[in-house]
Amino acid sequence: MSDEREREGGAASGSGLGLTRRAMLRAGVLGAAGLATAGATVAVGGTQEPASAGHGSHDALRVEGSMQPGGFDPTAYATSFDLGRQSLLPGGRVLREYELVAVDREIEIAPGVFFPAWTYNGQVPGPTLRCTEGDRVRVRFTNAGSHPHTIHFHGIHAADMDGVFEIVEPGGKYVYEFDAEPFGLQIYHCHSVPLKRHIHKGLYGMFVIDPPGGREPARELVMLMNAFDTNFDNDNEFYAVNTVAFHYQTNPIPLQLNELTRVYLANLTEFDLINSFHLHGNFFKAYRTGASLSQHEYTDNLMLCQGERAVLEFRFKHPGRFMFHAHQSEFAELGWMGVFDVREAPNA
Repeated sequence: MSDEREREGGAASGSGLGLTRRAMLRAGVLGAAGLATAGATVAVGGTQEPASAGHGSHDALRVEGSMQPGGFDPTAYATSFDLGRQSLLPGGRVLREYELVAVDREIEIAPGVFFPAWTYNGQVPGPTLRCTEGDRVRVRFTNAGSHPHTIHFHGIHAADMDGVFEIVEPGGKYVYEFDAEPFGLQIYHCHSVPLKRHIHKGLYGMFVIDPPGGREPARELVMLMNAFDTNFDNDNEFYAVNTVAFHYQTNPIPLQLNELTRVYLANLTEFDLINSFHLHGNFFKAYRTGASLSQHEYTDNLMLCQGERAVLEFRFKHPGRFMFHAHQSEFAELGWMGVFDVREAPNA
């Protein structure tokens, strides 16, 4: 076993030790042949032909098997916002208090495939923190993990609130406190070294700062693009939005016809220079970093480097099943793919 795997406690259980992502594709793991895991078979239904042969139907692009009950649910995560414990400061300003705990935890990233993660509050991504510009934010951080950690918030704040030099050792605590600014879609992540390990292992999450007065009412979804190197060779084997490969392919997101949909999109993928979001059958307004309510791009495909984010807004004019996925085809075939199920509103 390599030094890297000894430090991490071994490669992901059930992942096929030493199997690279390209070998997975050649073997048809994401095209039919299947990968025997500790608790299930990761496969994409169809024949035993190699993935390159092409099976026609995109329904073949999925992972067979069931996730263990009680684990992380990407469907619930996409619509969950932590508004913190709220109170009023002298003068009437809102104080929001949050609790984040770093903890080592094995997570399931596909049926029967487990990854030895470092997490905030036991999940990857961490909770989506939400507040309004001008609120006072207080985050009590506890490091219950086995390595030194921090929390680095994107935004404007004092140097000792930046989560870089104030390293929190295992068993330690730190309180981050600052005014929420500027409004937009921010992120948070660990800034301990080596950076690529602490981010890739799962220490990241969304930080939504609403503009004063808020945004137009919409169906809101959080989508954090991430990936997992299950054999620790600095090359990802599984890709996803919100951690679980193909989750939104097998569990489509229901939308209503002409309903305003807002996606908070960020990229925390390690080991790849860019990631992307492509929407089928539609165009969206892309507000880079969400820091403007007027300046936007109008497109159906958006590329983001690590740490970049955007707020996307769109309405579907036609009913039916519409895919969304990375436009790097290999990422899509390794798990970063989903479906919007667009239907007419009841009694429409």
